[in-house]
Amino acid sequence: MKLLTSLFAGLLFGLGMALSGMMDPARVTGFLDLAGAWDPSLAFVMGGALAVFMPGYFLLVKPRRLSLLGEPMARVPASVLDRRLIGGAALFGIGWGLVGICPGPALSLISSGQPMIMLFIGAMAAGILLVDKVWNRVLEKARQHRIA
Repeated sequence: MKLLTSLFAGLLFGLGMALSGMMDPARVTGFLDLAGAWDPSLAFVMGGALAVFMPGYFLLVKPRRLSLLGEPMARVPASVLDRRLIGGAALFGIGWGLVGICPGPALSLISSGQPMIMLFIGAMAAGILLVDKVWNRVLEKARQHRIA
């Protein structure tokens, strides 16, 4: 059941991205280009998504301790704001602004077979693996430094 739920959520997400135009790098860069020919259409997409999401979240999700499938709901304290979060958000924003694609639409665009999308996915995967290795090495050195 968890696999079917995940598949349905992914299909719904991809369909929403495709219908809204958020998979079109030109539209995304037009939205992010505040100094040029700004395209506000994605602001309406995001506003519409929030208008649907927020009531459902506060009425149905936040009060629950278990998911609809009976698993514990993961809770992250709102006060967790560290270098890793800020650095990751900055890299995400820089990448999004430079190429007009972020990980969600990139995964949805794999089916297009465009070479640039495949290059983006490869670079994204390499970056994830590199950061994971570097971050784990930094944490290990910090632990060793505290022990010594």
